[in-house]
Amino acid sequence: MKAVYDEASDTLTVIFRRDPVDESDEIRPGVVADYDREGRLVAIEVLDASKQVEDPRNITVTRESDPSGGGLR
Repeated sequence: MKAVYDEASDTLTVIFRRDPVDESDEIRPGVVADYDREGRLVAIEVLDASKQVEDPRNITVTRESDPSGGGLR
């Protein structure tokens, strides 16, 4: 899994799979889910991320079992 913030387009993308995107659906205003040919989730894109996410330039991903109590920030 990888999270990428593109400052030029103000888009935050969380990539779950490396498969090609076959279909995209805007599941909420400004949130796009990308799916592969078999309907599996490939990525989620957050448009206008600086308005929707606390700090899209500073993303931390941790496992739920992380003893520090961290989570997806």
